[in-house]
Amino acid sequence: MPIQALITELLQTAQQQHVSDIYVLPHDDGYQVRLRQAQSLNIRRTLDQLQGNQVLTYFKFHANMAVSEHRRSQVGALTWSLATGHLELRFSTVGDYAGHESLVIRLIYPYQDLPLDYLDPPQQRWLSQLALQRGLMLFAGPTGAGKTTTMYTTARQLADQALVLTIEDPVEIKEPRFVQLQVNVPAGMPYEELIKVGLRHRPDIFIIGEIRDAVTAQAAIRAALSGHLVLSTIHARSAAGTIARLVDLGVAGEQLRQVLTAACYQRLIPRRTQGPAVLLEILTGSELWKPTGQTQERWRMTLENAHAAGILTAQTVAAYAAG
Repeated sequence: MPIQALITELLQTAQQQHVSDIYVLPHDDGYQVRLRQAQSLNIRRTLDQLQGNQVLTYFKFHANMAVSEHRRSQVGALTWSLATGHLELRFSTVGDYAGHESLVIRLIYPYQDLPLDYLDPPQQRWLSQLALQRGLMLFAGPTGAGKTTTMYTTARQLADQALVLTIEDPVEIKEPRFVQLQVNVPAGMPYEELIKVGLRHRPDIFIIGEIRDAVTAQAAIRAALSGHLVLSTIHARSAAGTIARLVDLGVAGEQLRQVLTAACYQRLIPRRTQGPAVLLEILTGSELWKPTGQTQERWRMTLENAHAAGILTAQTVAAYAAG
């Protein structure tokens, strides 16, 4: 199959199946193409060495990545045109110890078109109500759990009456209603500098793509203390864990008590007969400072009720009971 036709067929299939990631990985004497869909990772096809190299070269060239670089990690982006519309692609490549290069492609769909079903439907309204307040709303959860989509959907509901400004690395979702800034460290635009610039724009709502270090954490806290609503993601394994993570990054407990409006932990829960549904652990008010075991009871009850209603399998409940 000509390389152009192979790539078009691969991306069309990925879009139709709503795949989140495409992997092109070294395997034996060639490459293996795998597709990640919800909780599964399936082999799509195998390629010989020549085909694999052609796929890697094609994507790297069109994403403005260095085609001749096979060992060091690279990232890139591309808007791909299909008959059904446009698909945003994000690329990451790296070579292993033997010099064999691998490629991961993240597919980003228009978030307005994504079916965001909630396993606990009132949680969507609850998020909207919390977003009417000021302060810091944190979202944690594994990669692919839909955290950015949740933040964007929550902010978009307010965009007609509020100025929404995002700072991301990189911008994953294009939203014309928002002012979107992208981190570019070589150009002197790290997170903390863009937050300073953003404050001068006097936004009502800040979306900070990720709090990843002490400098970004302090900048987010300052923005929240100045009266803005700040939405951001952070690495943690529970809603309560977001607080511990910020403390680890040097944020004082007293500052957290002043600005933290909500801490959320999100997963996509696979259902029996439909696509996955969003489930959140949302902590607000005094719940933010309770022991973790007490705050996770609502999460477990939601899973058990969904199992009793025939929505989830017993295996799914067991797999996600701990978050």
